[in-house]
Amino acid sequence: MSLRETLSITLLAAAFAMAAVSGMSKANAAGAFTLSSSSFKDGGALPIKHAASKSNPNCVGENISPSLAWTNPPDGTKSFALMIYDVDGRPPSGFVHFVAYGIPASVTGFAEGDLTKSGEKFVAGANGLKQPIFFGPCPPPGAPHHYVFSLMATDLEPSALKQGLTRDELVKALEGHVKGATSLVATFQHP
Repeated sequence: MSLRETLSITLLAAAFAMAAVSGMSKANAAGAFTLSSSSFKDGGALPIKHAASKSNPNCVGENISPSLAWTNPPDGTKSFALMIYDVDGRPPSGFVHFVAYGIPASVTGFAEGDLTKSGEKFVAGANGLKQPIFFGPCPPPGAPHHYVFSLMATDLEPSALKQGLTRDELVKALEGHVKGATSLVATFQHP
């Protein structure tokens, strides 16, 4: 992928987040569209159990996906899309840890471990290893990496998109269909 394509995708993801923050999308009267986790605080460190399992020296965890919950999706939401990526991994495009979409509007979150296996609550995309499941942080020793959990509310039916889309393909498919977005950021540093 070219640097120009990477920057375009990054800017589009930022635009999704800005739409949610600036009120360009209409949230329910109950409040703003928000994403949260009982596994970590926004801006805080991911517990080691959420890191990738010990398959290589940089992977030190149990590969248990963190819990996620969301509230107040915009009116007219038909499905959600979720991307988890390490903005510091594999420069300049980052590393994709999870891609899912077709999450029905009735779903309000995932329990710990739900994203580590294919399930009925989402259509699986492809992470950076071309796997359909969550792959936890596995950074080399050094500075902490930043992991963006980005949730988008869409006007697409849950079955609208085929299985196996990459982050880039999903971003392209969502153009003109995102009603609002919300995100969390977590850090993880090799111990």
